[in-house]
Amino acid sequence: MRQLRFMSALAVTSALAMGLAACGGGDDADSDAAATDQVSGDIRVDGSSTVFPFAQAASELFNEENPDVNFSVGLSGTGGGFEKFCAGETDISDASRPIDEEEEAPVCEEAGIEYEQIAVANDGIAVVTNPELELECLTVEQLNEMWKPESDVDQLSDLDPELPDTTLALFGPGTDSGTFDFFTEVINDEGGASRTDYEASEDDNQLVTGVSGSPGGIGYFGFSYYEQNQDQLNLVAIDSGDGCVVPSQETIQDGSYAPLGRPIFMYPSAKALERPEVDAFMNFVVENQQTIGEAAGMVPLTEEQAAEAAEKVSALSGA
Repeated sequence: MRQLRFMSALAVTSALAMGLAACGGGDDADSDAAATDQVSGDIRVDGSSTVFPFAQAASELFNEENPDVNFSVGLSGTGGGFEKFCAGETDISDASRPIDEEEEAPVCEEAGIEYEQIAVANDGIAVVTNPELELECLTVEQLNEMWKPESDVDQLSDLDPELPDTTLALFGPGTDSGTFDFFTEVINDEGGASRTDYEASEDDNQLVTGVSGSPGGIGYFGFSYYEQNQDQLNLVAIDSGDGCVVPSQETIQDGSYAPLGRPIFMYPSAKALERPEVDAFMNFVVENQQTIGEAAGMVPLTEEQAAEAAEKVSALSGA
């Protein structure tokens, strides 16, 4: 599964390289100038498993122009990523939700770490089932009944007698995941409020394996992971009151996939942006977010979102 992301990023990178070669015409002076602009150093990134494919694609594409930059890209979950970030262990924190103003933010403030929330792409939370479990659409109310604390829903027929009576096997993100926080907030009206009798993991690849390998498998995770594994999964439309809407590039970006559409973020620290390699990388990310997003299977930012992201990076870096 991860290899598919690498191949996607590689294909985009190759296309970019061919385009640059065609425009450059083999001019040695241009090549020397490009080499002069290269940066080197180490960049540490960690956090959301949802943002992980974007961060990996961004690092690979950036390395094509800056091969002397060494990246460390982890996926300890949004909450785990913020803990490392506020402890000064990373330069950039990937997040699928805003930083918690009551928990992580004060820790960063006490440590003197200044940061900015930079939207880098859009994403939706996909609700999926095992392909053998015939389910086309769920309402937000039904999702709440299934996932609320102390839920006793064991079969889909507990929600509606016309639905299959297959015993369910539930899979979802762990409590360090921003996807978990966002889902519980919009579905259960309280971040962190959820039934606990399900298989949890911070790694979305494990959730894909669990749902696809269980006859009654049902779960939720980032839309990009569904796209990469759609031959193994059944995608469920969501009805928030205006009819069933299937998540797609279009419905996520235009906001009609509600309430499970959302932006995803990178949080660079001001101190890290003082280093040329980090500053160059974050500017590369906001300038090339559409290409990176496509390589990672993400939904690009709107023009308004992209302009705001560029302004924030510039302000934080003091440019």
